[in-house]
Amino acid sequence: MNPIDRRTFLKGVGTVMALPVLERMLPTVALAGSAQKVAPVRMAFMFVPNGVSMEHWTPKAAGALSADLPDVMSPLAELREHFNVLTGLTQQHAFANGDGPGDHARSTAAWLTGVQPKKTSGSDIRNGISADQVAASHIGRNTKFASLEIGCERGGVSGDCDSGYSCAYSSNVSWRSATTPVAKEVNPRLVFERLFGNGNANEEGEAKTRRDLFRQSILDFVAEDAALLKGQLGKRDVRKLDEYFEGIREIETRLTKFENKQAALLAAGIGKPNGIPADYGEHIRLMGDMMVLAFQADLTRVCTFMFANDGSNRSYHQIGVSEGHHDVSHHGHDAQKLEKKQKIDTFHVQQLAYVLKRMRDIKELDGTLLDNSMIVYGAGISDGDAHNHDNLPILMAGNAGGKLATGRHIVYPNHTPMTNLFLSMLDRVGARVDKLGDSNGQLKGLF
Repeated sequence: MNPIDRRTFLKGVGTVMALPVLERMLPTVALAGSAQKVAPVRMAFMFVPNGVSMEHWTPKAAGALSADLPDVMSPLAELREHFNVLTGLTQQHAFANGDGPGDHARSTAAWLTGVQPKKTSGSDIRNGISADQVAASHIGRNTKFASLEIGCERGGVSGDCDSGYSCAYSSNVSWRSATTPVAKEVNPRLVFERLFGNGNANEEGEAKTRRDLFRQSILDFVAEDAALLKGQLGKRDVRKLDEYFEGIREIETRLTKFENKQAALLAAGIGKPNGIPADYGEHIRLMGDMMVLAFQADLTRVCTFMFANDGSNRSYHQIGVSEGHHDVSHHGHDAQKLEKKQKIDTFHVQQLAYVLKRMRDIKELDGTLLDNSMIVYGAGISDGDAHNHDNLPILMAGNAGGKLATGRHIVYPNHTPMTNLFLSMLDRVGARVDKLGDSNGQLKGLF
């Protein structure tokens, strides 16, 4: 039986749907014993603002992670064999280094670049190329999208957002070049349509009309192609395809639910349309689902995901924190503020756990989607009150296609360049470079 091309798509009105990796996509020799060479390795960088409660983040000792994880990491308990905690990594160029205040802007701009951003609130911004875009330039040609940039908080590209630093710095971790940040998309519907749209404006408009008027799903648009494809597949591939479709339908249902709720509020004269779920946790989870779908269908292998811009003063009413995040992060060792900061940090890790579990539960021929990924989660500030950028809170999940031993707390000497981690990751996906920002070599003891 001949294999199916990896670039097979299901097509319908306004829709082009990529497929997950199926057994029929592998040559016979791969099925005989070398399937592990087929699954691509994906990489994602998930950023949280305003630092983390380090005393509730850092494991007690180096070595194997114990079942008694720190409080903030408790939502990850059942996943502890799937990630490492990396202590001691630093972004030296997020410190002032003579540039004065502006740590939030620098923490974001330098997080993936390792470069000191030029202090300006004008159009003459200057930073460096980020690790995700280095990867995209090397492996992006293998997928429909070279990279995917998503987030949950809009950001500007001009104006002063932090002590003389342009809003472009605090709003973006992804930089295509020294002068070009890559804007993130925060509307989950727009990300969904980008992943599955065919680029034909007229057809996509017709698809939207059918969806709105007749409550049709994009799965209805590709039903004919899907039926033909299933006739060529074995039972395991049909089951995998059905699971993929079920995931898409579930996400569509959630998107429609909050859109209908928003439409009802608008009809009542409450609020204005923005396409953003009012429930922040659901917003994060939906965007995380978009990343997972993009990886599962091999639409991209590189993603950045900003939970919020650094310096964000969002409140967290859903967990009982009415004060703004930035205000709480400047705790001054006040016990009540410290408790609220810990609640916020734990909430963020709960959303991370949701994404990682989704990836763990998606089976691929040689493991799971999480096994075949490298997911970096963390912040560009350690203690939000001190605004320090050394000993950063960094977690790395996934097994990098079987090359990464997990379940460890690895302690590096403080001030080890975080960019050394990125050099190691880039090498793993075939995007080898000699230097990135302030790197001085690959990170030892990781792979």
